[in-house]
Amino acid sequence: MSQSSMITHMTIGVAGAYPSYFRVKTENILTILPMSDRHTLTLEHRSQTQGLKGRCGSSVMEKIPGSEVQVQLDLGTAHPAPSRGQWSNKIEFLLAVAGQIIGLGNVWRFPYLCYKNGGGVFFIPYILFLFTCGIPLFLLETALGQYTSQGSITCWRKICPLFEGIGYGSQVVVSYSSMYYIIILAWAFLYLFSSFNSELPWATCSNSWNTANCVEFNQNPEYFNTTLAENATSPVREFWERRILNITGDINDLGSIRWELALCLLLSWIICYFCVWKGVKSTGKVVYFTATFPYLMLAVLLVRGLTLPGALNGIKFYLYPDPARLTDPQVWMDAGTQIFYSYAICIGCLTALGSYNKYNNNCYKDCVYLCLLNSGTSFVAGFAIFSVLGFMAFEQQTDISKVAESGPGLAFIAYPRAVTLMPLPQLWAIFFFLMIILLGLDSQFVGLEALATAISDLHPAFFQVGHRRKLLLLVISVICFLIGLVMVTEGGLYIFQVFDYYACSGMTLLLFALLQSVCIAWVYGIDQFYDIIEDMIGYRPMSVIKYCLKYVTPVVCLGTFIFSLVKFTPLKFNNKIEYPWWGYTLGWWFTLSSTLVVPLVMLYNLSVTPGTLRQRISILCTPSEDLPLTKPEKTALELLKIS
Repeated sequence: MSQSSMITHMTIGVAGAYPSYFRVKTENILTILPMSDRHTLTLEHRSQTQGLKGRCGSSVMEKIPGSEVQVQLDLGTAHPAPSRGQWSNKIEFLLAVAGQIIGLGNVWRFPYLCYKNGGGVFFIPYILFLFTCGIPLFLLETALGQYTSQGSITCWRKICPLFEGIGYGSQVVVSYSSMYYIIILAWAFLYLFSSFNSELPWATCSNSWNTANCVEFNQNPEYFNTTLAENATSPVREFWERRILNITGDINDLGSIRWELALCLLLSWIICYFCVWKGVKSTGKVVYFTATFPYLMLAVLLVRGLTLPGALNGIKFYLYPDPARLTDPQVWMDAGTQIFYSYAICIGCLTALGSYNKYNNNCYKDCVYLCLLNSGTSFVAGFAIFSVLGFMAFEQQTDISKVAESGPGLAFIAYPRAVTLMPLPQLWAIFFFLMIILLGLDSQFVGLEALATAISDLHPAFFQVGHRRKLLLLVISVICFLIGLVMVTEGGLYIFQVFDYYACSGMTLLLFALLQSVCIAWVYGIDQFYDIIEDMIGYRPMSVIKYCLKYVTPVVCLGTFIFSLVKFTPLKFNNKIEYPWWGYTLGWWFTLSSTLVVPLVMLYNLSVTPGTLRQRISILCTPSEDLPLTKPEKTALELLKIS
C-alpha cells in the first residue's frame, strides 16, 4: 500500500463466527487482505485513520510511532447481531409485496384515468413509464433491501451516507400515509356493516338523514328526467354526506367526532396491529388471505359486471382510443404519477420487504413479475368497474360520463348506487366492500411494518430484543389512531383531502425517485449496483434497466417534476371551495417536512464528518464496509488467498 495513501475506512469481514478478511479503503483503492489465525494485522500508513467498523468481537486500534497502524481483535467477545427474521418462503414475500402495491389505486384510479385520457391510447405513455421508471426503481429498492438486510433509513446509510436523508424522507411520507389512508377502511367498514340490512340504506329516501331534495334513482326514467330539480340529490350521496360523514358546511368547522367512524377506525388499527405484531412471522401468514381474497372478489364482480345489460358500452368508454389525447402533456403526467402512486416507489416499503429475503433470492424476476401483475390487475379492474358503470348509465338512460368518478367518489357513491340496481344488492355490496377493505388493509399494515422496520434497524440492539418491537408498533399505532380521530370528525373530510393532496404528493415522490437514481447510478456506480445483483442472483439483469437508471429515469423524473411544479394548483375542496390559510399552511408543512429532510440530513452528515470538504464528501459517498462482498471483491480475495 502506498505510504501516501490515506486510509479512510477499515473493516473486519465475517464468515461464520470468526473474521475471514480485512478490507481497507484508501482514497483511491480498495484492498482486501485475507485473515489468518493471527490476531494482529499491521498496515503501513502516514495519515489519519478515520475509523474502524467491525461486526465480530471488540477491536482496538492503536497508532504506533512511525508509519504503522496496528489493529488487534479480541475474538473472545464475539457475539451475533440480534436476529431480524426472514420470510419463511418466497411466496410470503411475493404476496406481501403484491398486497402493498395492489391497492385501492388499481380499482378506483387507474380505470378512470384510462377513460379520461383517451382510453386505449393511455396505455402507450403508461407502458413507457412502466419500463423506464417503474420496473428500474422497483428493482433498485427491492435489491438494495435484500443486499443490505436493512430498512429504508439504514439501507441508504450503508450504501451512501450522503443520501441517508432519502430514507428519513420516505418514512415521513409513510407516517403521514399511515395516519390518513386507514380512514378509508373506517368508511368501508361502516358501509360493510350497513350492507347487512334487509334493504340497502342508500337505496331509498325514507331514512332519517334524508332531506326533502332526495330523489330515488330507481324510478321510471321518464319520471326521473322530468322531475329532477336543480338542487335534487340522490339517496346514495345523502347516505355518504349525511349518514357516513355528517359533513359540516364550513371548512373552519370540524364539528364533533363521529363515534361510529371512530370505532371503525379503532377496529381497523387493531386488525393492522395484530397483522404485523410478530414481524414477518405474522405478516407472512396474514398475506395468504389479504393478498389473494381480493382477487376472488374482483373475479366475482367482473363476471357479474360483464353479464349486465349496458356493460359493453361501459367497456367501450373505458378502452375506446382517442389518439389526439397523446398530444396533451397532462396525459403523460397522469401516466407517470399513476406508476409512482400504484407501485409504492420511494416510500421505503419495498426496501423493508426486500430486507427480509434470503441473500440469494432472485429479486430481479420477482420485481418483473410483480410489476406485470400490478399493471395487469389495474387493467382487469377497469373491466369490472366500467361494466357496472355502463349498466348504471343504461338503467338511468344517461351518458356514462355523468356517472364515472374516481377515488372515494367511485367507491362510496358510484358503485354503491350501481349495486342497488342489481338483483341481490346486499350480496354484491358485501363483496365489493370486502374487496375494498382487504385491498386497503394489506397496503396499510405493510406500510406499518416498513415504518417499524426502519426505526428498529436504527437501534437493533434495543428494539429487536424481547417485546420492544411490539411496543414500538403499539406506540406508532396509538399515535396514528389519535391523530386520525381528527379525520373522523364531522369536518374530517376537509383534513383528509389535505393529507391526500399534500402529504403523499406526487412531486415529493418524483424528487425522491430522481435522487435515488442519481445516487445509485452516478454516485454509488451503476456497474457496482449490477455487481451486487449478480452476486445475489447469479447473473446480471438486462442492460436496458441499467441505462434507464443511469439516463432515462433521472431525465423523466426531472421533467415530470418540473411539469408538476409548473402546473401545480392549490387544493380546493370538491374543486370549488378554497381552503383557509391554515389549510394551505398544514398542507405545505406535510410536503416540506418530508422533502427538506433530505438536504438537512445531508448537511448534518457533512458537518459531523471530519476532514476537508472533499474528504467529507468522499467518506459520505463510500459504502459501509460491513456490507457483503460483491463478486469482483470475492474474486480478488480468492486471488490473495492463493498467492
